[in-house]
Amino acid sequence: MSIAEDRETPAVPAGRTEVDVAIVGAGLAGTVLATSLAKAGRKIALIDPHRIHHDEFRAEKTRAEQMGLFEKLGLGPVFRSLATPMTDLHVFRFGQLFERKQDSEFAFSYTPLVNGLRAALPPQVPLTVGKVAEVSTGPDGQRLVLTDGSVIDARLLVVATGYSEAVRRAIGVERVEESKAHSLTLGFDLAITPREFGLQSLTFYGRRVADRIAFLTIFRIGERMRANMFIYRTVADPWVRAFRENPQKMLLELMPEIARRCGSFAVASEVEVRQVSLTTTQGHRRDGVVFIGDAFATTCPAQGDGIHRVLTDVDCLTSTHIPAWLETPGMAADKICAFYDDPIKIAADARAMRASIYARRINTETGLEWRLRRLRNNTARQLMILGRKMRRREELPAPSMA
Repeated sequence: MSIAEDRETPAVPAGRTEVDVAIVGAGLAGTVLATSLAKAGRKIALIDPHRIHHDEFRAEKTRAEQMGLFEKLGLGPVFRSLATPMTDLHVFRFGQLFERKQDSEFAFSYTPLVNGLRAALPPQVPLTVGKVAEVSTGPDGQRLVLTDGSVIDARLLVVATGYSEAVRRAIGVERVEESKAHSLTLGFDLAITPREFGLQSLTFYGRRVADRIAFLTIFRIGERMRANMFIYRTVADPWVRAFRENPQKMLLELMPEIARRCGSFAVASEVEVRQVSLTTTQGHRRDGVVFIGDAFATTCPAQGDGIHRVLTDVDCLTSTHIPAWLETPGMAADKICAFYDDPIKIAADARAMRASIYARRINTETGLEWRLRRLRNNTARQLMILGRKMRRREELPAPSMA
């Protein structure tokens, strides 16, 4: 869903504004936080350089767990209107159907999702379109000066700028690389229609360590079939270049068993590429400012934990920390640190980082420990397949005696 044609978010004219919370960055994290805080009666300024979010290839699928957080934050109906639900999930391993899961997932395009959430902003939170030229923070107040001369004074500053570094650098906070060029996501449309595809969702796991593939997942977004493939390579890898030039040929070679279900992998769009490094933040425990979402840490999208981290940050801030912080004067670092030390936030961040590192190692490492782990995992899965086949055989009716 796009709002670029007939539903633009109103902009705030230049001037001076005083608010409880200033949020820089109106992506998923910033927009959801602004909406949740405004509904709780807080005075909010939401600042972003673009009135309409630019085209960006990012997360395209999430799970029931994250849907529950959208519901808790009061954005369930909005999110559902922008996503395609799935409940019948087919998982292929070893070239054959391994599992058919009855579970809830939701597919979406990131840019229409963000623009749809912006369109649903409460009237009291107009989007301030502008770039931050100066920023000052302290225990008694935060000030933003925009390039058009507008000044925003706030008790608390929230940085939700994703991968952008300008505001982080202005404040003096550093990003620390934990795993450079950790993974690569490839996204493309298939020429097959949802009706021709038949299934709601199909996930195919790689079979050979040398391929450096986590998995390919194919799902419906509206009336088109979308594919995301997660691999452990860099953008400059010749394999990636070859894939972008002829994805159909390479998919037919990698996954011939499911080609028929996917229209022989005829691709109907350019292959989009997103490289991700695992990062954390250093020097963030300071007066007056808090970092959330990808502005605080980044993890691999293959495990689907990115949106969970974002929504957990927002939930912790809106349900616990910001209401408590605003009850007393000042915004010193000891207040802010209560958020970073929140066990719920720590657990969400740790889970995402742990899963990101493990997934790469189990799919690419060739040392004895990881070969044994793969052997253990694959043996257990093969036994599950064998057990299901035996149960089906036992359930077949006995032949009748003439």
